Amino acid sequence: MIERLTDLPDGVVGFRFSGAVSGDEYSEVLSPALQELVRGEGKVRLLVVIDGGFDRFEAGAMWEDLKFGLGSGLTHLSKWERTALVSDADWARHAVGLLGWMMPGELRVFPLAEQADAVVWLAG
Repeated sequence: MIERLTDLPDGVVGFRFSGAVSGDEYSEVLSPALQELVRGEGKVRLLVVIDGGFDRFEAGAMWEDLKFGLGSGLTHLSKWERTALVSDADWARHAVGLLGWMMPGELRVFPLAEQADAVVWLAG
């Protein structure tokens, strides 16, 4: 499931991933919000929270992610200012260590207990 987070500072958009994330959820919840951000005036400051109950990305969600990256996501690399990944999952930290260099803008990883610190960093 993808849940859009509320009560974030102006200019920060956030999402919580839990359970299994389907391609439909990605294309109906996450993708439209990201498309709107990259078309907007401001910079993209993205909070991604992968909670302890996250199970997996279904194949359709990974395909939607790839399509976004190869489509408008890559055409607006200069729009991405900061991304904070908040998770206690070892696989998420390892993925950032291996692939984080491909992410545009600044990228930082925070443990779940420091989600508030991640928000402050994004808003700063």
